[in-house]
Amino acid sequence: MAQVLRGGDGMMGGFPLEQWFYEMPVCTRWWMTAALSASVLVQCHIISPFQLFYSVRAVFFRSQYWRLITTFFYFGPLSLDLLYHIFFLQRYSRLLEESSGRSPAHFSWLLTFASTLLLCIAPMFSMAFLGSALSSTLIYIWSRKNPDTMLSFLGLLVFKAPYLPWVLLGFSVVMHGTVPKDEMCGIVVGHIWYYFNDIFPPLHNGHSPLDPPAWWIRLFDGAPAPTEETHEDDAMADHERNPNEAIPDAAPAQ
Repeated sequence: MAQVLRGGDGMMGGFPLEQWFYEMPVCTRWWMTAALSASVLVQCHIISPFQLFYSVRAVFFRSQYWRLITTFFYFGPLSLDLLYHIFFLQRYSRLLEESSGRSPAHFSWLLTFASTLLLCIAPMFSMAFLGSALSSTLIYIWSRKNPDTMLSFLGLLVFKAPYLPWVLLGFSVVMHGTVPKDEMCGIVVGHIWYYFNDIFPPLHNGHSPLDPPAWWIRLFDGAPAPTEETHEDDAMADHERNPNEAIPDAAPAQ
């Protein structure tokens, strides 16, 4: 499976499995772990796929809120098809998360936005499991952010990265005989994110409407460190309350 797709940045090396696992960024690592765990639990008949799929009626009328999350974890029973999905999930989710910076705030915001949008449109297309759709979203975004990267599919077809979602879509049509609705929806959601995150800002003075809010960033990074201006403001406020005290220097003496 590691030879299915080779990009310009190389494939997984011969690292021990544990090291390879902990080298993955946190969001990708736990999403892949949850996906594999769900398939194993279903294969062992500990849980049923019927307990995992997304249903508006089950979620909002029967209060089964866990389905809002588990629908993104189940990719099917243990099989080659599962390995195919896991391979692309961990590869392109990892590449995209690593490119978003050391903090998981921005990538987790992307996952939250894409998941919410997919949950909203899923009832219109009768999609019960949304893991493949979310994976397709990430693949599309990565492919558009790396337009000059050359890829090889099955060692037969060489193309630039922006064509990757369409190559995978065509492969799914050949394998299953139908156009996969989940992959199409994932591409649409991915394009919405890419447009408002990469195309829209340069046209509107750098304003990016899909940047994570400050409170979301604080959840992951904590409160920002006080700046020199903050210290100066605090000193002025103290001086106003106690005018007889001298205002301390903003910077330490050399």
